[in-house]
Amino acid sequence: MKRFVLPSAVACGLLWLSACSSDTKTAPSDDKSSAAPAPVAAGPVTGKTAYWEMYTKARNDFAKDIMPISLEAKEIPGMPNGDGTAGMWTAEFVSETQKERRTFTYAVVAHPPDIYKGVVIGKPLPWSGSRDVMPFSMGAVQLDSDAAFKAATDDAAKFLKEHPLKNPTMSLKQLTRLGIPTWIVFWGTDKLGYRSFVSGVDGKPMNGK
Repeated sequence: MKRFVLPSAVACGLLWLSACSSDTKTAPSDDKSSAAPAPVAAGPVTGKTAYWEMYTKARNDFAKDIMPISLEAKEIPGMPNGDGTAGMWTAEFVSETQKERRTFTYAVVAHPPDIYKGVVIGKPLPWSGSRDVMPFSMGAVQLDSDAAFKAATDDAAKFLKEHPLKNPTMSLKQLTRLGIPTWIVFWGTDKLGYRSFVSGVDGKPMNGK
């Protein structure tokens, strides 16, 4: 039987080509760091959207047992708030273990010199409870600020028809006398105004005045 033996130089060359061929095959990458970054809010956002940004920061940098006592819409100059949305929100958190409260701010854009983009942490202040407002769980709040604003506008329709006021304030609190997280939308002034209370749980108006 005849045996055919490749010259050593040819054998090495074939091995080298085989290695190069295997090296050029690229497997799909699972590296998520190359994915496109999440889009940044370009305009006013709802209260719950801003709240969770602040909550994450507060839990990491303030205390693990934090609970909110207020969430309030603010306005950035040059960026009018929408119907239940705002370019800036503040949330006040309290910690029973720390006996402190802190105000956090979330803004979608910067407006020098006072407004910074993202989350800003306020200074700690003493906390020993309040007669007027109570800490609440955001998990109980089923209604976001845009839906609450619509419900409040419907509730105030008669008043607003007679007094077409603009730029209402908006906040979320658990007032002691109401006992549940409540969206509060207020048009006008104490002398001439309308304050609508909308349940954050089921979206129903609660004794507007």
